[in-house]
Parts: sequence; structure tokens; C-alpha cells
Amino acid sequence: MTHKTKIAQLRSMIADSRRLVVFTGAGISTESGIPDFRSPGGLWTRYKPIDFRDFMASEEKRRESWRIKFATEKVMAAAKPNKGHMAIARLLDLGKLSSVITQNIDGLHQASGIPDDRVIELHGNSTYAICLTCRKRFELDEIRAVFLPDETLPLCDACGGIIKTATISFGQSMPEREMRLAEEETLACDLFLAAGSSLVVFPAAGFPLMAKQNGARLAIINRDPTEMDRYADLVINAEIGATFEAAISGNGPASGQASQK
Repeated sequence: MTHKTKIAQLRSMIADSRRLVVFTGAGISTESGIPDFRSPGGLWTRYKPIDFRDFMASEEKRRESWRIKFATEKVMAAAKPNKGHMAIARLLDLGKLSSVITQNIDGLHQASGIPDDRVIELHGNSTYAICLTCRKRFELDEIRAVFLPDETLPLCDACGGIIKTATISFGQSMPEREMRLAEEETLACDLFLAAGSSLVVFPAAGFPLMAKQNGARLAIINRDPTEMDRYADLVINAEIGATFEAAISGNGPASGQASQK
């Protein structure tokens, strides 16, 4: 099957769908200039990830965590939604998209115009911080002002708790609410589009197969093959942004509205 034929098939699958879920991984964000964590040259080859238990137990590990955050934030802050993000947002306008389930922590889906309540962040969000005790939100500018002058660790001004970026670290439990919502959305969809994920990190990588086993059609768009390809109705190994843009641009306005969560 030619690439052009595959794009046409993806376009047809989207047109036929009434409740569509998009699942995204690092591959879509690398096209916005954000390095993949795991790939050669990725962030974890330069900065060793800090286990959550070490973060909680050691002030020095917490300082190291904030050093890494502020050393790498310029790349994240400069990133903008690319044509893949914008094409997915277009699915919402077309009345197709029920939700985006993402492994990414960059907030680019929200920046593309998709409301917070349509984005399920399985690994959290690096664009702000939270108190681990009372869950109060803190903006990074607040943390930067406290930490950078002399590496004073930030503490919650409401309860005195430890503050951490709102991401899920190694050794930290997956967020129960988000995992439940992701499962509900996966089981309710009729088309599951997995884009830019190697589909090797579980439990998140289990959602595409869950959708397929529940009767949904499954399409996987990724630059490289994945272990889940054999279960998919369609596999496209190509750039995410160009693929989505080509497939979604061919779909006109839908008569219905997107399913509400």
C-alpha cells in the first residue's frame, strides 16, 4: 500500500468515526523541537532522572531536580504547537474528537486550543508545579524567584509541603483520576489514533490494544515501527504533523458535535 493510499484510508477512518480518541507520545513534540527523553541525545542521556523516593527523602536531590528543570526549561518554553497539534485541534472543531490522551508533559495540546478537560495527561505537566500535600498550584516564575538566587527549596505557603513540578516521576504512582478517565475514553471510542509513541511504556501503552479489543478501529502513526503494529488496522511510518495535516484537511465540517466527557 502506498503512502498516499494510507493517507486516504486514514482520512476515511476519521470521516467514519463518531467518537475519536487521539493518543500521543514524544514523537509529536519532537517536531516542535522538544528532545525525546529516551532517544540518543535525549534529555535522559544528559540528565539522570531522579526517582520520586529519592526526591522525597533528600533535600539535595530536590535541589538537583530544580537545577535540571531550570537548565532545560528554555527548550520547553520556546516550543510551540506544530501542524500535528493543530490538526488534532481541528478534529475538535469538526466534532470528531472526544479526548486526547497524552504521555507528553509539555502542555502543547492545550496551547493548540484544546480545552484542559479534553486533554488527559498520564505523566503530568511540566509547565507548572504543585504542593505534594495540599495540591496547591504554583507557577514556575514563583519557584524560580525563590530557588535561583541561592537554591532555597520552595515550600508551600499554604501548608508547608514540598513543591514539585506537576509531572509523574520514576517511582511515583500513576495518577488515578487520569488513568480512570483514559480507560473510560478508550472503551467509549470507535477510533483510536496512536501518534508519536513507541508504545513500550506501560501501563499507558496498553490503551491502544484495549481500544482494539473493545471493537474500536486502531491506527498507529509513528516514524518507526512499534510492537503494537500487528494489532492495528492501519500503520503509517512517517512524520506525525504532515500525516495528520494531510488526512484531516480532507475532512469537512461534521453535522454533529464532539462527544462530551
